[in-house]
Amino acid sequence: MKGPAAPPSLTIGALASRTGLNVSAIRYYEEVGLIPAADRRPSGHRVYGRDTEALLTLIRHCRDFGFSIEDTRALASLAASEERDCIEARDIAQVHLDAVRNKLSELQALERSLSRFVTACTEQCAGGPAPRCTILKDLGTGASAGPDADPAPAGRCCG
Repeated sequence: MKGPAAPPSLTIGALASRTGLNVSAIRYYEEVGLIPAADRRPSGHRVYGRDTEALLTLIRHCRDFGFSIEDTRALASLAASEERDCIEARDIAQVHLDAVRNKLSELQALERSLSRFVTACTEQCAGGPAPRCTILKDLGTGASAGPDADPAPAGRCCG
């Protein structure tokens, strides 16, 4: 048999400390409805129950993994519902995983492009006047606007 719920006892500062969040994040999550509104002491200070601590820990981890506020809201809702299937959580995570993989691919293409910029400059014009630098010329003309474009065609130099 379950006893009465423990009265709210955590101040926002204590909650921030226990969850690894800052006070402004907790206020924001309350404002957007991710956590229930805090009870207030006669002094006006917010106080929270232990269940809010667990919810905020889940929210923090969702945000650490880059889930959007709406995905975080959906995952928190799933965590509180015995009637819903975990496949919903898996589907949310799968969509996010696909987006992360896509972003990773874009970042890898960006890395290759930037590497070509640096290599071309090193091989063709490093040490010359900056206005003649292949990097600055290509950036200025948009000649290498795409991440897979060649930033400095062969033979091009600062001289």
